[in-house]
Amino acid sequence: MPTRSPTLTQFIRERESSAREASGEFTFLMNGIALAAKLIGREVSKAGLVDILGLAGRRNVQGEEVQKLDEFAHTIMVRSLQRTGAVAVMGSEEAEDPIPVEPPSVCGKYAVLFDPLDGSSNIDVGAPIGTIFSVHRRLAGTGPGGMADLLRPGREQVAAGYVVYGSSTLFVYSTGQGVHGFTLDPGLGEFLLSSEDMRLPLRAPLYSINEANAAHWEPPVRRWVEALKAPGRKPALTARYIGSLVADFHRNLVRGGVFAYPADTKDPGKPRGKLRLLYEAAPLAFLAEQAGGAASDGERPILDIQPETLHQRTPLFIGSKDEVEAVERFHREGAQG
Repeated sequence: MPTRSPTLTQFIRERESSAREASGEFTFLMNGIALAAKLIGREVSKAGLVDILGLAGRRNVQGEEVQKLDEFAHTIMVRSLQRTGAVAVMGSEEAEDPIPVEPPSVCGKYAVLFDPLDGSSNIDVGAPIGTIFSVHRRLAGTGPGGMADLLRPGREQVAAGYVVYGSSTLFVYSTGQGVHGFTLDPGLGEFLLSSEDMRLPLRAPLYSINEANAAHWEPPVRRWVEALKAPGRKPALTARYIGSLVADFHRNLVRGGVFAYPADTKDPGKPRGKLRLLYEAAPLAFLAEQAGGAASDGERPILDIQPETLHQRTPLFIGSKDEVEAVERFHREGAQG
């Protein structure tokens, strides 16, 4: 029986055809990401049955142990995007430098940044993991792109999204016209529209933060979390924390919630937090704002930060708008006091 829900390709093509100066390149780009997601999801579903689990025997640019699935996802994303003809340069959490698209591949008008496999520490235990991506129009020029095309504030994104590999494979994205979710139908091999115009409530029924690090947080963060848990607070909050950013964010997007990964004193080598501005925080901040929520580093919107390096880190507070504004208020009061 034919499905009534449009496929991801149909949905994007319909939106792109109504845009001025549409060339079809964006559809090719998104199809490349969707194909990579299907291939990565297939390998994730076989984890434990084939030799894809465990460490790859090297550390990435972040100094972290690389999982075999990290390497696989990175390679698949690069190859899929190179073949779209829509991309000039890429940035990956797993690569130290920009990845230019060079002949014989065709260079397009977009720059793409991605975290190929977010939450890879959860791979061996079967918890949800994901892929996060960010899309910019490249700066003026032809041929391979470069660093300047990637070091752009989040406000300049033309699209962002993520894929969740869990009980089902979900593809969520925005081009600045709402947030839309698609679910992979394994029988058809297609992502079908399952949630159109997703919205975050102003106040959060859920909060997601690793409270084991509380002793290492700055005082404004500790006061904010205590306020979230205050007796008599309405709505009363429930703690939910998976430890995979994309999975925690997706749950909160669907149910309403706020996620936080603040800076702490636990690791002196990461004084500004753990999460990457370009690969994780900025794309999810774009989605949060499009869904009626907010994202901040505690002092300013994530989307207003001008990146200085490709692997820059940032604290992140993201989700329901009232809760994100509250943490900024605690930081302002802390600075004044």
